[in-house]
Formats: sequence, C-alpha cells, structure tokens
Amino acid sequence: MKVEKNQIDALNIELTITAGSEDYSPVMKKKLNERRRNAEIRGFRKGNAPMAFIEKIYGEQCLFDAVNDIISEQLGKFIEDNALKTIGEPLASENQPENDWKAGSEFVFKFDLGLAPEIALELGKEDKVTRYDIKTTPEAEAELKKALLMQYGRLGEVEKPGDESYLYVDLSNEQKSVENTFISMRDVSESMKPALLGVKAGDKLDVNVNELLEREGDRATLLRVKKEELAEINPVFSATVVNIKDYLPAELCQETYDTIFGEGKVSDEAAFDKAVSERLAENYSRESDIRLGQDIRKYVTEKAAVALPEAFLKRWLFSINKEKFTMEQIEKEFPAFLEDYRWQMICDHLMKAYEIKVTSEEIKESAREYVAYQYAMYGMQNIPGDIINSQVDNMLRDQQQVQRIYEGVENRKVIAAVRERITLSGKSISLEKFRELK
Repeated sequence: MKVEKNQIDALNIELTITAGSEDYSPVMKKKLNERRRNAEIRGFRKGNAPMAFIEKIYGEQCLFDAVNDIISEQLGKFIEDNALKTIGEPLASENQPENDWKAGSEFVFKFDLGLAPEIALELGKEDKVTRYDIKTTPEAEAELKKALLMQYGRLGEVEKPGDESYLYVDLSNEQKSVENTFISMRDVSESMKPALLGVKAGDKLDVNVNELLEREGDRATLLRVKKEELAEINPVFSATVVNIKDYLPAELCQETYDTIFGEGKVSDEAAFDKAVSERLAENYSRESDIRLGQDIRKYVTEKAAVALPEAFLKRWLFSINKEKFTMEQIEKEFPAFLEDYRWQMICDHLMKAYEIKVTSEEIKESAREYVAYQYAMYGMQNIPGDIINSQVDNMLRDQQQVQRIYEGVENRKVIAAVRERITLSGKSISLEKFRELK
C-alpha cells in the first residue's frame, strides 16, 4: 500500500492511495470464503460449492468490497496518524484516474481533503463594540399602552363598522339560508367596502358574495359550505345585519391590571402607566441586546479572520445534498453558509478557551422559555406548569429540536462570555435611528 500526500495549500490536501494485489487479495480471499460458507447453490451442499464457481458469481463484488475496505481503512488511518482536523468528509478527487476492476490489477484512488484552520483569537478590553441605548418617548409609551389594552380587550357591539369590524348577518336566497354568520371587514373587497361601512343593525341589503369576498375560502366560511359546493350556489343573497362587533380595548380596572402585569403589582392608572414605561424600556433593552449580540458576532468573526477551503466546501455541500440542491442553489446560499460555519468554529474555539459548558438543565430551561414564549405570542399568560412541561418533554424527544436549542444556548453563553471580556461603549439613539442601522 502506497500513500502519497500532495499539500495543495494550507487548507487543501490531495491524497493518492495505491493498492496492489498483495494488499487486497487477502481481504478478497476472506470475503470469498465467507460467501462460500453461506452460499446456497442448487446442486451443492451449503458451504461446499467449488471456489471457482463462487469466484465466477461473487468475484467482482468481493474485489470491489475488498479494495474499498482497505482504501477506506488507509484513508482513516492517515488522517488519524497525522492528527488532521478535516472539514466535512474526504471527496473523490476531480483528478481520479480510471481503474480497471480486475483481480490482480493495481488500483489508484485520489482524495481531496479540506482542513480546518487553527484559530488564534484573544479578546480583551482593547476590543470595543457599541451597545445602543434606545430612548423611550411619551408617544411610544402611549402606543404600547393602547396595544396592551387592545391585546387584552374583548369583542363588543358597536353602532357603525370600521375597517377591522365584524358584521354578523343573516343571509338567504331561494336556495340557502345562513343565520348569524359573520363578515370580516378585513376580507371584504375594496369595491364593496363603501357599501358596508355605513350600515347599522337591522339594515337589509342585497349582496353578491362573489363580489363581496375575493377568496373562495372566505366565501365558503361565510356560507358554511365546502369550497367545491360554491359553484352550485346562487351568489346573490338578501342580507340582514344582526349586529356589528369590534375588538374593544380592555377597561382600566384592577382585573385588567392583574391580567397584564400580575396580581397586585399595579393598582391604579398612574402605576399602570409606570409599568408600561418599564415594559417599553425592557423591550428596547432586549432589542438592543439582540443587536449587540449580532455586532459582537460580526466583530469577533472579522477579528478571527477564519480562512476556509471554500471550493472544497462547495463540492462537499453539493455531494451530501445532491438530491436536494443544485450547484447554482449552493452558490447562491454559500455566503450565508460560510458566515454560519465560521461562527460555529469560533464558538467551538471559545467554548474550549473559556471552559464553557452547556448542561442538560440549561437545554430544558431554554425549551421551557421557548414554549412559554409561544403561548405568550397568542396572549396566553400563566400557563400551568404541567402543560409547559409536557410540551417541553415532546420537544426534547426530537433530536433536531435538541440540537437547535443546544446551539441557541451555546451562542448565548459565548456572547455573554465575550461581553465580560471586551469593552462596551454605550451610545444613546432614537428608535427610528436604531432601526435604520445596518
């Protein structure tokens, strides 16, 4: 067995492995004997078929398997013996010669290896990143107050509809009657809105549901039928307005205070306004921290200047995703892939350098926070712990979810560790200017 290393550059190696008959013949012979022992061939007792017969049937496959076994073993041994930190997996070289698959031939295999670079990165107080302090304004506080009261409001009757109203109507024609169905003004076609904005409870009007609602699904919901049934129904109906409803803001009362901020934490409107101001500041601080994390990642990535074997990585990505992506798609997504790949390498380096660990409890706690956040997005607060824990258990059975959570915790801990070691220079900024930052 002969192994020749061609160091293309610091990050790329072409490895040539040559196997002669003396290298693979013992392995091939062993595989043929295994075939013979297990072969059930008509006319011969199991295990007693002539070897010449076995070679004729299985020789080519055994040769292929034997050569590939010893080549794979030698490739792995070379990487291990030379302590190579490879990226991805070795690829068959684009310069791979044609082999003549006959017993007794010499076989030559060329492999391309991509190497991971050594990362030399030290961070200290001389490294500076800006943390933006977003200024709150009375207008923003009033807007948040209004949004919170609407979020915890209720559907109530109003005299006249607006652009967000719901019209509850009775519909009838010679074919079909539907009682107390509703029309969302958000779904009404622009041409029909003026005719509806002036109606009140008790009004009667003729409507063509095909003109009223552009989407089939909305029409089917209104008439309480399946979409495929719509074609058989006369679209012109006599409509009677039963009532009109809007989402109305929650009242400023103790029940509302308790629902939004927790029982007993707010007792009057002045305290409510103060709590709204504090929540807005927390929201801005969270937004600023997200931006800081992104800026730290960018700063550290640029400082580390991790070089990668890009041509090799493109080929490797295409190889492992051949059925999913074309090379054109890989080229398009490659810059984003490189950015994430570099950051992951830096994270791994800093995890070791700073002796950072991610525990199973941290993964579980992060999952809990995610589940609680998902409920909160739908306005569902104070979900019982057993429901949260049940959802968390389901998440942690999915290894892809676990990996995603792990990477999120790892990222946060690395960013936190970097924050402790560098200098954060504060800068006050308006929300508008903050949102304009690139």
